[in-house]
Amino acid sequence: MKANAYIPALTGVRAIAAFLVFFHHANQAEFPFPLFRVLNEFHIGVTIFFVLSGFLICLRYYDTCEITGVWFRKYLKNRIARIYPMYVVLTLATFAYAWYTNDESIYNGFTWHWGVLLMNIFFFRGFFDDLKFTGVAQGWSLTVEECFYFSAPFFFRQIKKDKRALIYLPLLVLGIGLLLVAIFSHFNWWGFYGNYRFNFLYTFTGRCTEFFIGMYLALYMLKQKDSPKYKFPWVTLLGFVVICGAMAIMTSIPLTETMPFGLYHPWGIFSNNALLPIGVSLFFYGAIMERSIVRWILSTKLMDLLGKSSYIYYLVHIGFIATISHHYSEIWTDAFYAWLDAHEYYWLSEHIPYAVVSIGIVFILLNIVSIILYKLIEEPMNHYIRKSSLLEKKVKPVVNS
Repeated sequence: MKANAYIPALTGVRAIAAFLVFFHHANQAEFPFPLFRVLNEFHIGVTIFFVLSGFLICLRYYDTCEITGVWFRKYLKNRIARIYPMYVVLTLATFAYAWYTNDESIYNGFTWHWGVLLMNIFFFRGFFDDLKFTGVAQGWSLTVEECFYFSAPFFFRQIKKDKRALIYLPLLVLGIGLLLVAIFSHFNWWGFYGNYRFNFLYTFTGRCTEFFIGMYLALYMLKQKDSPKYKFPWVTLLGFVVICGAMAIMTSIPLTETMPFGLYHPWGIFSNNALLPIGVSLFFYGAIMERSIVRWILSTKLMDLLGKSSYIYYLVHIGFIATISHHYSEIWTDAFYAWLDAHEYYWLSEHIPYAVVSIGIVFILLNIVSIILYKLIEEPMNHYIRKSSLLEKKVKPVVNS
């Protein structure tokens, strides 16, 4: 498989991952228990993102990786172009909205507002348990992503030297995380590696397995031909079964006040960080190499557009834009039910749950906002930065004497 190959099905997967996280956060206690319990573990969209990042970064850069200033600066520029502009815009907008509305919730009790802002802008908040949900709350995962981006070239170099590095590197990273918790859990430093749960759920040292499993798939795919060669999607189905198995383990764990998600249990952590990524990588392989209805759906133009705007969708699905969307959703949902009653469609108004209509409207609104922001801001800024001289070493002109 070519390193620079565009894979439409995986762009569609990005949309699915973002939507899973949306429905995870939109879950309602009033939903029937089986539905509530399943949606409660739809945080698995984050795992899908992490496996996908490991796969794509390895696929794109493994063969061309060089630990040189020129290569590294270009690599970082591409990563900045992909992640940073939209994140900064939404982070600044979030803090401006909080200042305008006197919303202290985004600071999580911290009075040093400028410090919290800077910790968000530079991704440092993701290392601190007490700060991880400040600002754009879901942005904690970008700290994990950035840690992978910075370390991936060094992983690639070591793997090229010694294939056994595929085994001992993730173990080494996991060990570093455990060591940091063993040291810093005794200090009250805003929860910096304050406990093992935080390490395994919110840091790269705890979740590196997801990226490495994506890398394993990429290294295997680099040896494969581009075109799908399997008529029956057995790998796609196998991946889906493994994903459902990991979900089944998490949903079977009893919930308590201190354990609101199955993910918080040790078996939930194992299922999410080790078993689930295996299923996701198998699903990716099937979506790329097998001719199936799943591959066709994920590759449609609509899914391609939703996938390209999914990063913004992920950043806005909770926060002030989502709050505004929920406000208008309630107004329009009330109007919808009033219209049903005015036209004597009482059966519909009695059997269509209010929450379902309201969530559906928010889902659509956020997709519209995401597509608009993608077209107007993210895509142009991405292209501009990639073509710019950002981080490039300036060459001094030679002066003839």
